Amino acid sequence: MSERFDEVVHAPNRLRICALLAASSSAEFAVLRDILGVADSVLSKHLKVLQDAGYLVISKPTGRGRVKTWVSLTAEGRRAYAGHVQALKALFGEPAGSPEAAREHGRTR
Repeated sequence: MSERFDEVVHAPNRLRICALLAASSSAEFAVLRDILGVADSVLSKHLKVLQDAGYLVISKPTGRGRVKTWVSLTAEGRRAYAGHVQALKALFGEPAGSPEAAREHGRTR
């Protein structure tokens, strides 16, 4: 993982989308919309930017009933989000040997 700011991820709503998706395998469009408290069109625009960057996949599985839109981060999207978070943490001066950094790397003090 590379520690670097990512302009695609950095926008507040896109950062929140990535955070939500990083915590799960996928999320339904309406759930993301409701958690973010934005209109469908706003969410759609942010998802399109992330999709165009290769950071997420949008799928509409067919089946019985109403078709729902599902969103999930790609491996590249997870790396970009993790690197962006590390760059943000670096702003706060979290040293590499801190307990927080050790926990992230599976080490304890």
